[in-house]
Amino acid sequence: SRLLFSGGFPWRFAVPLLRVRAAAAEFQPLSQNRGIARPGMLARSGLACKSSSGLLSLQLVKTAELDPSRNYLAGFHPHGILVAGAFVNLCTESTGFSSLFPGIRPHLMMLNLWFWTPFFRDYIMSGGLVTSDKESAAHLLSRKEGGNLLAIVVGGAQEALNARPGATTLLLRNRKGFVRLALMHGAALVPIFSFGENEIFDQVENSPGSWLRRIQNRLQKVMGISLPLFHGRGVFQYSFGLLPYRQPITTVVGKPIEVQKTPDPSQEEVDELHQRYMKELSDLFEAHKLKYNVPVDQHLEFC
Repeated sequence: SRLLFSGGFPWRFAVPLLRVRAAAAEFQPLSQNRGIARPGMLARSGLACKSSSGLLSLQLVKTAELDPSRNYLAGFHPHGILVAGAFVNLCTESTGFSSLFPGIRPHLMMLNLWFWTPFFRDYIMSGGLVTSDKESAAHLLSRKEGGNLLAIVVGGAQEALNARPGATTLLLRNRKGFVRLALMHGAALVPIFSFGENEIFDQVENSPGSWLRRIQNRLQKVMGISLPLFHGRGVFQYSFGLLPYRQPITTVVGKPIEVQKTPDPSQEEVDELHQRYMKELSDLFEAHKLKYNVPVDQHLEFC
C-alpha cells in the first residue's frame, strides 16, 4: 500500500484514466461475456482472500467427486448474514476448492446491482461471481465442455432476516426455480450446507409480524436486498461489535443428484425433483450435524 499511495505516482494521469474506466463500465452491457468470470486465480488466491479466512475459521468438505466434463447447479444453504461460507469457499482459494475439485470452475450468483460499480465489478467477477439472472445461468449450464458449478443461495436476502445462532429454518419449500433450471439444462443438482453460517452474528429481535420485520420486508421488496440489524463481537470484548463471533464455518458439499435434461419440464417433474433435493439436503445435514455441534434433536425445517 505504501507503493500504491507514494508521492511519485503520476496522479495527474490517473484521474483521466479513472474517468475512462468508469465510463466504459457504465456503458458496457452485462450481457457481454455473460456468466463467464474473468481470469482471476490471482484474485482468488490473493491477500484479500487470506485476510477473509483469517478473520473467520472456514473449512470446505467434499463428500463426493464432481466430474469435470459435467455442469452442476448447487444450492447453498443457509444464507446467514454475509454468505461468508459461499464467498470464501467458492470465490477464493482460501480453503483449496481447486485441489478438492480439480477441473471444476465455481461461480456464485450475486445481485445485479453490485455489477454496476466500476472496479468492484471487475474484482467480484475475477472471483467467479455472476449476475443473478436466467441468462447468466443458462450461459454457464449450457456450455458443452462442462466443468462449471453454479451456486445459488436459494434462501436469498429474505432468509438473511432469519439468521441467528441456532436457526435451522430454510426458505426452500416454495423456491423451485433453480430446480427447473437444472432440468432445462440437464445439470446435476448439488446440495451444499454450511454449518456455522448462522452462528457468526446475532441480530435484533425481528420475529415475523413484528414492526421491525414489516419494515425490513418492505425495504427488501423495494431495494432487492435485506437489512438485518446484526451484531457480533468487538475487538477487545465479546459482548457487542461488528466483528463475527469466533465460530467455525464448515461448508459441506453433498453428492450430485443426476438430472435428465428436460427442455420444457412439467410442474409435476419440477415438484418431484424438488422433493428429492430437499430429502438429499436433509440427509446431508443429518449425516454431518453431530460433527459440528448441532444437537441431535435439531433438524432442518423448510418454509
